[in-house]
Amino acid sequence: MSISALLSMGRCCCRCCCPRGLWMLSAPCCDDRRMCVCPGPRRIGIPVRTSSLPLFSDAMPAPTQLFFPLLRNCELNRIYGTACYCHHKHLCCSPPCIPQNRLRYTPHPAYATFCRPRESWWQYTQGRRYASTPQKFYLTPPQVNSILKANEYSFKVPEFDGKNVSSVLGFDSNQLPANAPIEDRRSAATCLQTRGMLLGVFDGHAGCACSQAVSERLFYYIAVSLLPHETLLEIENAVESGRALLPILQWHKHPNDYFSKEASKLYFNSLRTYWQELIDLNTGDSADIDVKEALINAFKRLDNDISLEAQVGDPNSFLNYLVLRVAFSGATACVAHVDGVDLHVANTGDSRAMLGVQEEDGSWSAVTLSNDHNAQNERELERLKLEHPKNEAKSVVKQDRLLGLLMPFRAFGDVKFKWSIDLQKRVIESGPDQLNDNEYTKFIPPNYHTPPYLTAEPEVTYHRLRPQDKFLVLATDGLWETMHRQDVVRIVGEYLTGMHHQQPIAVGGYKVTLGQMHGLLTERRAKMSSVFEDQNAATHLIRHAVGNNEFGAVDHERLSKMLSLPEELARMYRDDITIIVVQFNSHVVGAYQNQEH
Repeated sequence: MSISALLSMGRCCCRCCCPRGLWMLSAPCCDDRRMCVCPGPRRIGIPVRTSSLPLFSDAMPAPTQLFFPLLRNCELNRIYGTACYCHHKHLCCSPPCIPQNRLRYTPHPAYATFCRPRESWWQYTQGRRYASTPQKFYLTPPQVNSILKANEYSFKVPEFDGKNVSSVLGFDSNQLPANAPIEDRRSAATCLQTRGMLLGVFDGHAGCACSQAVSERLFYYIAVSLLPHETLLEIENAVESGRALLPILQWHKHPNDYFSKEASKLYFNSLRTYWQELIDLNTGDSADIDVKEALINAFKRLDNDISLEAQVGDPNSFLNYLVLRVAFSGATACVAHVDGVDLHVANTGDSRAMLGVQEEDGSWSAVTLSNDHNAQNERELERLKLEHPKNEAKSVVKQDRLLGLLMPFRAFGDVKFKWSIDLQKRVIESGPDQLNDNEYTKFIPPNYHTPPYLTAEPEVTYHRLRPQDKFLVLATDGLWETMHRQDVVRIVGEYLTGMHHQQPIAVGGYKVTLGQMHGLLTERRAKMSSVFEDQNAATHLIRHAVGNNEFGAVDHERLSKMLSLPEELARMYRDDITIIVVQFNSHVVGAYQNQEH
């Protein structure tokens, strides 16, 4: 069986894989994202990411090693039949006959034969049978926990940090990869020269280079934007005289969250140029700095520096290739700045910030603090159309994508949607061979007439914290594609408080036997009486996002199957998931309110 046949046989997969490494097809999946766990279309129409199935099981990661016994014992059909399910018997879970207009990107005729599956999943299962007796194989609970907890991180904030009493108790974060390597990133830091904390999630596409760079650099740009004139002068004088610099940020990072040491000098020089310009522009007045303006300026300036560094290049061949990879890939960002009761959320793209509010009766409600920048946002559609000539009104967004290709309408990097065609060709021709040989970088989007079509400017939302505001969830779209916001807030709220707000068990139209209902009630009682096995709120949320069954309870069998999928298949069912859960100190927030009254 060919690799392409193997990768195209998933029952509910929302894409097929061309042997050349291009994700080309999008199946007509459920409209209601809460009803189907299909991950939905990939962010960008033609990310060049070639992957091949490993040939030696001893060289493979654990999930891939688990795949081959299943293949030999004809277990794939059973796994796909239950690991990716729809709550209603939609036709989306049968292999679709995909018409030409469903292609993400209509390939060159020379590629057409490569991008057409040779046989359907039904033909495959009917035409080829294995005589082996099917065997059940699941990950054990300790194995599941090992996978889920591999990237978890927790930080508890001291109640008094030497400057003020913090309104943040602490935060939990975690990541679960679907791409290999993972394209999501996360960051958290305390501002040392000003007040407040910065927390953010970054969702990369067409590779992880841009999300990695943004996760390293953006908080420094924000922190510098918030610094008063006197502190900027002090930092510049220290650099000039060779003295030690004042620390700007205290990072809170998991050991797997790394910094690029090779590019640190380049990044520092760009940041220094930025604060020098701020010194020249600032007259030294003691007026309060506008946090919203600082966030917007930091986002835009970093994106501009990413673009400029790629245009100028670097004599070091490694750095030259790195800055080009950063510029030609892309990333969305959702960042929160918390200072006392002042909460600002700056969002670029389709990650989200959700506030968990506890009502007087103990129930939980979700308050959205960000807007998705995609085709489902009417204001974004109108903004795009107003920024380009009327004759482009029908081409600027096609099939709910920017120029028919990109899902988010705001992002860092992605210079293919920002530079002129001449500039793109000039940079590619003068760049390294790896860039010149890359089909994606040489591709010019269709109907590309009046760039830029994409911006990194964030939409900033301000919220004044109240005692009933208990926590904030920052997460990439991998979470929101699988769970409704109200479920997210309820699960986190119940985890943090240890209290379950009882609601009637809803079966959603299913025919449930008396034995099944007894099992559901027993499971609810066990959940209430037992101590949570997760010590991290983000891990607990990922467990539900991946393992929830049709009744909203974690199904270990389903969770095991989803985590057992090899990395070549995992992306067919879900996206990378990155979550930060920030817990607020209600007593401190209430004290702030009392001081003002």
